[in-house]
Amino acid sequence: MAHWVRYQRSGAAGFGTLEGDTITVHSGDMFTGATPTGERIALSEVDLLAPTEPTKIIALWNNFHALAAKLNSPVPADPLYLLKAGSCLTSPGATVHRPASYDGKVVYEGELGIVIGKKATAVSEEEADGYIFGYTCVNDITAADIINKDATFAQWVRAKSFDGFGPFGPVVATDVDPASLVVRTVLNGDERQNYPISDMVFSARQLVSRISHDMTLNPGDIICCGTSVGVGVMKAPTNTVEIVIEGIGTLSNTFVQ
Repeated sequence: MAHWVRYQRSGAAGFGTLEGDTITVHSGDMFTGATPTGERIALSEVDLLAPTEPTKIIALWNNFHALAAKLNSPVPADPLYLLKAGSCLTSPGATVHRPASYDGKVVYEGELGIVIGKKATAVSEEEADGYIFGYTCVNDITAADIINKDATFAQWVRAKSFDGFGPFGPVVATDVDPASLVVRTVLNGDERQNYPISDMVFSARQLVSRISHDMTLNPGDIICCGTSVGVGVMKAPTNTVEIVIEGIGTLSNTFVQ
């Protein structure tokens, strides 16, 4: 298993693999032929960036049996998804601010993210693993009151695309069995979500295959697998949110009202 990171040091971006508190610097392309340079730097010497630069962020809705049962929603026949704007991305550890134009509920959604490793168009479910580079932690922050504000049009994209509403990372972990993972969300020290990825309606392979038949997936693209029970509002003036997936790591961000 490797944990890939992107970072900024002295104004320049770089990437490499993280082991403990040390980054082994690589050159080339993370997805095609990355080569160690021989340089190693301390994690404390850099600022971590979002670990990829996706051309699109795909976010699933109603992809867990437990949440579908709680909401009394039928299990979908096909993946239900939306796109989040690329401009919503922010780095691990970044502070996210309440949008000035919105005074309603803002919720956390801890999720597993699939990171695409090579261009995928109409791939089969059996082939899908070959197009998955790895997995990451996602907080799909949502301005919940906006979604159904207009009875004629569900505003999913607007609700989920404010600046800063797309933190993910801190790493991309390769050679991970997603079905063995558990997602935990901790808000201000209290665990709010704890659910198994094995409860997904559509597996990681199925998501990559099905979505690649709708649109081409590019290296670095993120598929946010959806969330399960335990989503809640961030009510405190300052909120620390941690998305914890053992085997991948902990994504920590602060949301300020």
